[in-house]
Amino acid sequence: MTELRKIRIAVVEDEIIIADHLCETLEGLGYEALEPAISYSEAIELLLIEKPDFAILDIRLSGSKDGVDVAEKINEQFQIPFIFLTSNSDKSTLERVKKVRPYAYLVKPFTKEELFTSIEIAMSNHEQKVSTEKPLENKENKYVFVKFKNHFVKIFFDSILFIKSDHIYIEIFTKNEKIVVRNSLNEFIKLLDDRFLKVHRSFVVNTDFVVAYNGEELTVDQHQIPISTNHRKDVASKLGA
Repeated sequence: MTELRKIRIAVVEDEIIIADHLCETLEGLGYEALEPAISYSEAIELLLIEKPDFAILDIRLSGSKDGVDVAEKINEQFQIPFIFLTSNSDKSTLERVKKVRPYAYLVKPFTKEELFTSIEIAMSNHEQKVSTEKPLENKENKYVFVKFKNHFVKIFFDSILFIKSDHIYIEIFTKNEKIVVRNSLNEFIKLLDDRFLKVHRSFVVNTDFVVAYNGEELTVDQHQIPISTNHRKDVASKLGA
């Protein structure tokens, strides 16, 4: 059983045939496509109930409000990355789109490769923004996105036992697998919440899984993790010794 979750994508498109085809394409690319929304009201309901990780918005929708209005609501309330797709690329449309700061803008028709690239770059830029500009806000989340096997995936904090630094990579250990990510330990810990504690220059542990410890090492699940001299005081304080 894997602790990784596919990126869940909301599709907002009022042409049903196009929406269904887009969802099939997304599934084929390895994402989880939610049931599409065809209007502003359906889009907001979808965002509230399903809490997607990403949104693909057609600009023109049925009704008085369009995809740009959906984007404004996303920026205001949901703070997830989104991209626009449209067959209309006129100057006035582009001016409205620029104001809501989309991560990408795809003009129909587009290829599967262009769609994949736009989503992955958008996810990468969003995660970089979260880690560098708003690290404290991200700690309200209970998960983090990581790039694994050419895809961004979601990994929940509750599944992480500990993290080990390995040169320019980190190894995220869960009960069932090891996920290798190109990142630094010091940068990655900024994305986590207060249950995570650095106990060594090469190790961060999830204190929820600590079952025993002494002055030199901790037992996390069934793994022995060293405690460095510089971190013994922090460990004792956190674990109540």
